[in-house]
Amino acid sequence: MTTIFLAVVALSVVAGVISRAILTFSPTRLKRLVSFRRVIGALAILSILLPGVAGAHGNVAMEEDTCVQRVGGNLVHFNAYQPQNEARAQYCTDIPGEGDTFLVVDLVDPGLRNMPVGVRVVRGDLSEITEDETVAYWPPAVHLDGVVRGEAKLAKGLYKLIITPEGFSPSSYLLRVQQIDYATITRKAIGPLTVLFVLALIGYELSKSKRWRNWRVFGHS
Repeated sequence: MTTIFLAVVALSVVAGVISRAILTFSPTRLKRLVSFRRVIGALAILSILLPGVAGAHGNVAMEEDTCVQRVGGNLVHFNAYQPQNEARAQYCTDIPGEGDTFLVVDLVDPGLRNMPVGVRVVRGDLSEITEDETVAYWPPAVHLDGVVRGEAKLAKGLYKLIITPEGFSPSSYLLRVQQIDYATITRKAIGPLTVLFVLALIGYELSKSKRWRNWRVFGHS
C-alpha cells in the first residue's frame, strides 16, 4: 500500500511539472485548461482504483477481509502456510503450491473459544461429504487460545475446509491449490495498466504542444 501511495504522489508531482510545461507551450488558455483537467482527471481515477487493488489481503477492515467468515454469527479467520515454499507467506483460499500445508483458523469472537469446534478438509467442492474424500480431520475440541491448528498434504485441485462449532451450522472455505484465479490476475493487472494509461495520457498531452514539436524538430535537425 505504501508503494502505491508513493507512486500516486510521484505521478502527481510529474503531472504538476508537465502541466506547467503545457501552460507554457499551449497557444491558448482554453487548450491549457483542457489539458490540465485531463491530467488531473486521470490522476483522480488512479487514486480511486489503486487503493482497492492494494487491499486484497492487506490492511483491510475485518468485515471486508475475504479470509473472514461468520459461523453462527461469530467471526472466524483462516490462513494457510507453506514454509517449505515461502517461509513468511500466508495464503487464504488460493494456495500456490502442493505439499504439506499448515492450516490455521482463528476464532475471532470469544464466544467460539468456550465450545467444541471441529475442522474437516475434503477434496472437491462437494455438497455431500464421505470419509473417502476427507484428507484431514480435527475432531471437536475446546480451543481456549482461540486458534485451531492442523496440517494437511494437499495436491493440486479444489478442497473445502469445513468449520463446525458445536450447536451451530458449519461454515466452509473453498481452497484452490495450484489453480489459476483469473479474477485475482485481473485485479492485480488494473494497477499497472492504470499507471501506463496515465503516463500515456501525459505523454500525449505533452506531445500536442507546439513548443514540444518544435523542440523535436530542432533536435533532429
